[in-house]
Amino acid sequence: MTGIQLHSVEKVYPNGFKALHGIDLDIREGEFMVFVGPSGCAKSTLLRMIAGLESVSEGEIIIHNQCVNDTMPKDRGIAMVFQNYALYPHMTVYKNMAFSLIGKESKQEIDRRVREAAEKLEITNLLQRKPGQLSGGQCQRVAVGRAIVRKPKVFLFDEPLSNLDAKLRVSMRVQLIDLHNQLKREGVGATMIYVTHDQVEAMTMGDRICVLNRGEIMQVDKPVNLYHHPANKFVAEFIGSPSMNLHDLPLLRDHGAVSLRLGDNGVLNLTPELTDQVLSYNYNDVCLGIRPEYLRIVAGPADNAVQATIMTVERMGNEELLHCDIGGYRFITRVATRHDWDPLLGEQIWLHFDLHRAHLFDKETGLNLKQHH
Repeated sequence: MTGIQLHSVEKVYPNGFKALHGIDLDIREGEFMVFVGPSGCAKSTLLRMIAGLESVSEGEIIIHNQCVNDTMPKDRGIAMVFQNYALYPHMTVYKNMAFSLIGKESKQEIDRRVREAAEKLEITNLLQRKPGQLSGGQCQRVAVGRAIVRKPKVFLFDEPLSNLDAKLRVSMRVQLIDLHNQLKREGVGATMIYVTHDQVEAMTMGDRICVLNRGEIMQVDKPVNLYHHPANKFVAEFIGSPSMNLHDLPLLRDHGAVSLRLGDNGVLNLTPELTDQVLSYNYNDVCLGIRPEYLRIVAGPADNAVQATIMTVERMGNEELLHCDIGGYRFITRVATRHDWDPLLGEQIWLHFDLHRAHLFDKETGLNLKQHH
């Protein structure tokens, strides 16, 4: 097995605080894996343990078939890119990039690798400058270049773009994806683990995403699956912008047919699939989850359509997010901007719920009821 395997990895600090709870994860060779989660979920801690900068309390970290729990960081075949770049201010860009190779490779080989990496990252013209003369985005590319020249088996990125402005982050994001694809084509070790708290960054970059919360894995899957098939309420809420609409609603059971009560006069009839999921469910309420794009504006009363009042309008240019009140519950719907209609606050509209695209979550455990079937 190449790549990286984590077996029951735990981290307990001397004060007894347990940061990571039995992490099991298999990162494939050449994969771009993203760790995402809110601040304090221990994603950076996990990355630092793979790098060897934090010790492992329990379990094993295996890189390319070797347990590296007691291996020094420099002997693990990894290169790390930090949030704060960590460049030597008194050295030129060239020397910063060459530094880790001095004494290990010939001058010619060092020169070849530095220039090759600089070309990939379009920083050849910066090689004689010092970090103080560079912008944040340029510094970040130098930090990535310094990692590339080492030809590591694994790249580790710890929130590398969080100090950059929004526009630059997008272009750096594309550049890192391109770099990953290029290294894969060249057949060199291109396994990348990338830590971020930004779910948009995670969705656009990852081959797969590992969603963490409070030191536990919530779900590991391709971005599209996390979006459409969240394993639990946490993933449903964390992935996707704006978030999934989530509300605890009373269940109405009537001779095998099951519906949800929405305020005083709204009723949503569950699809056969959702009905199946609640047949053996013992609570009177269940959490309904539905993405904003699956609430559609319709002309008037219809099956699973309810009346809503527009409370807030977020204009995004190509689309609008309407925050609506339905019987005391807040729902967001995403609509394409129209030239013939300008949504007004207080306006009444009819919203159709596409329940074929909805999810039901256990209100106690937060798990998707689909998982129990």
